[in-house]
Amino acid sequence: MGKLEGKVAFITGAARGQGRSHAIRLAQEGADVIAVDLCEQIDSVAYDMATPEDLQQTVKEVEALDRRIVASRADVRDRAALDAAVRDGVAQLGRLDIVLANAGIAPMGEGSETPQAWQDVIDVNLTGVWNTVQAAVPTMIEQGDGGAIVITSSTAGLKGIGGDSPGGQGYTAAKHGVVGLMRTFANTLGQHRIRVNTVHPTGVNTPMVVNPVMEKFLAEDPSIANALSNLLPVDMIEAVDISNAILFLVSDDGRYVTGVTLPVDAGILAK
Repeated sequence: MGKLEGKVAFITGAARGQGRSHAIRLAQEGADVIAVDLCEQIDSVAYDMATPEDLQQTVKEVEALDRRIVASRADVRDRAALDAAVRDGVAQLGRLDIVLANAGIAPMGEGSETPQAWQDVIDVNLTGVWNTVQAAVPTMIEQGDGGAIVITSSTAGLKGIGGDSPGGQGYTAAKHGVVGLMRTFANTLGQHRIRVNTVHPTGVNTPMVVNPVMEKFLAEDPSIANALSNLLPVDMIEAVDISNAILFLVSDDGRYVTGVTLPVDAGILAK
């Protein structure tokens, strides 16, 4: 029996990258999944974002593990859309135990020099996290069985990196901001046995990081590239490395862990 048998996880940004990896890893341990993703482009983001076909691939991979998944397109900036996704998912899967507020954008380099880039990344990476938690928590409290929430931050949530463009500054500000949200939620939800933590990845081998726009951005500013270099001799880590850390946090292995900022960073924060 898996560590998450009988559990249901709500995952945002689930169409590809870390979100898909989390869905698969939790499904391998017995969880069913409520998956959402925007699956369209945001104007200030120059790299290609996820597509409806990407989300369907996540569905196929979770179902191949003989787990159930309810997937829909929803914008984390739209609270009503998240409410509907949770309501529909719980109606089909029966409950909600785990929330992974994973959806995010990184408007750095091309297209990130405008005030709109700042606003978009704050709206998705910070307000979107707040919306995600708010949409899920009432069901978890009503069930009375506790639960676990993990918010995806970044090493940029604990260190001042990201560049000097509005998009890069907004990214760092939002990733710091979700740490404050996590600590607040950990305090207010602890009485309901709902644990809340953040994970802080270094660069992860996903389409948000590995794309021509990000490569050009790092090549043009060696100081940023140096700031993003890891202590361990690896350029990037894999999405499953974050998924495994999240599995610890949401399973009984981490049953008394709440209010922590967990780096999975190949040592970058120790530099």
